[in-house]
Amino acid sequence: GSRGGRNRLRIIRALDDMPMNANQLSNELDLDYKTTQHHLELLVENNVLMTMGDNYGKTYFLTDQMEANLDVLDEVARKANLDDVAVGGDDA
Repeated sequence: GSRGGRNRLRIIRALDDMPMNANQLSNELDLDYKTTQHHLELLVENNVLMTMGDNYGKTYFLTDQMEANLDVLDEVARKANLDDVAVGGDDA
């Protein structure tokens, strides 16, 4: 849904700034930890994110392919009226 898309976009933009683990992302985006984990799993399954490390310390990064296509993501976000989605704030 739209809400999930907004949260996933916020996660991608946050990780573009700095790799983080699920807890750090949850705090940064003011999202429920389980919700954050759910979105991270979907983004990894779809090759948007990759991980390094294990368990609690598992850190998430954008894949090279995602980094190379951030301009496309921004264009899609703009066309979907999601260009106002920021990392911080109350988009959750």
